[in-house]
Amino acid sequence: MIDINLLSKICEIPGAPGFEKDIRNYIMELVAPLVDEMSIDNIGNLIALKKGKNNPHHKKIMVAAHIDEIGFMVTHIDDKGFVWFHTLGGFDPKTLTAQRVIIHGSEDVIGVMGSKPIHVMSPEEKNKVAKIEDYFIDLGRSKEEVEKIVSVGNPITRERSLIEMGNCINCKSLDNRISVFVLIETLKQLQNQDYDVYAVFTVQEEVGLRGAQVAAHSINPDFGIALDTTIAYDVPNAKPQERVTELGKGTAIKLMDSSAIADYRMIDFLKKTAIEYQIPWQPEILTAGGTDTAPVQKMGKNGAIAGAISIPTRHIHQVIEMVHKQDVFHTIQLLTKALESVSKYDWSH
Repeated sequence: MIDINLLSKICEIPGAPGFEKDIRNYIMELVAPLVDEMSIDNIGNLIALKKGKNNPHHKKIMVAAHIDEIGFMVTHIDDKGFVWFHTLGGFDPKTLTAQRVIIHGSEDVIGVMGSKPIHVMSPEEKNKVAKIEDYFIDLGRSKEEVEKIVSVGNPITRERSLIEMGNCINCKSLDNRISVFVLIETLKQLQNQDYDVYAVFTVQEEVGLRGAQVAAHSINPDFGIALDTTIAYDVPNAKPQERVTELGKGTAIKLMDSSAIADYRMIDFLKKTAIEYQIPWQPEILTAGGTDTAPVQKMGKNGAIAGAISIPTRHIHQVIEMVHKQDVFHTIQLLTKALESVSKYDWSH
């Protein structure tokens, strides 16, 4: 049902914000046979156009899935050879302790996130909330050895391979490589859509939704659908009102996030499409955190009727993330059916 080998490759190729070249090149290979035109804009977005079959009014749908992953950038190498860094995207500091990372210097080199050992912490320090600046990266090398490989400005990504856990998938960078996978699988299935579909694999989402802003401004879509992960806080001690979504309960249709209120027409259209094709779905209200929905909605010359389809994800923005296979399958189903039927919905109400 899910091509695990393909998803593994998509998740594991590095692509910190601003350093998406390798993952973009791989996506280009996969997408080229599936679309009519393909281009890369100046900021680095990959824009793939699949032309509509019956489109006298030249209607355009932009589907955005960001290809960058949260990471870090090298800022300093100290006299002992330890590497200091700045974040690229949002991290929960407490999840970094003793984790492996990859510094992409002149060659890839593994490092370990280090911090002060608990044995030498004061009682006050033991109770203190961890901060990013408490961490450094240990490469097990001297300053001279490190500087042969690593330079200030090199990107850093997490070191975690994909595994299957029951009906779930666990890996680094499922935010947002699971959506990249969904968009590619949708392009494989998409046959009879009337309108032009612009599948946009955006860059630098994790540092300010930057790529989608440029792409939406250029494409000026009539309709927009962002693909991204969302919180699944369906774990012990979670209150019902905090859950946002739950794993295994279906794909999520966004109602709002912190940067966008989804268009009521797009919400209605996606709900009716899910119901018509018996696709399990759940509503998503994400009060903290934004996605490419906002730039797709507002950055085109005319604005777009925009919303989002989201994949419920546990442990999001941590070292590993988890999604449910059925939710992924249902996301592909809903996106495919939506793109094929968008021309048949009455958007005038």
